[in-house]
Amino acid sequence: MERQRVSSGAKWEPVHGYSRAVRIRNTVFVSGTVGLRSDGSVAAGAYEQTQRALEIIRKALEETGARITDVVRTRIFVTDVGQFEEVARAHREVFGDIRPASSMVEVRRLLDDAFLVEVEADAVVLEAEDRT
Repeated sequence: MERQRVSSGAKWEPVHGYSRAVRIRNTVFVSGTVGLRSDGSVAAGAYEQTQRALEIIRKALEETGARITDVVRTRIFVTDVGQFEEVARAHREVFGDIRPASSMVEVRRLLDDAFLVEVEADAVVLEAEDRT
């Protein structure tokens, strides 16, 4: 069983000892992902942070050979559940037709006070003939 790891280059990966994504056989697990832009700045607002986190997740999935349509579960951590509509809109734009199982949980805070949203995703990669 080979373990494929993907790094996003986040400063926390070596400090904490984790990978952005790990694929074992046909299953991919994507770590909690926040809305950091490529220049290291934090995207503005819950909607944009969720959009950016999902872009990073999509890229990590693709690096493992998976697609966003392979996602079967998302977990969303928010610092203010009152921002549900903004977060849900960004999630729906990506997953509206895919409809993975999903949870949204309010947490006291995330690693940086500027982070409003953190998203995890799990995917199962099907053989080409099994994809619909």
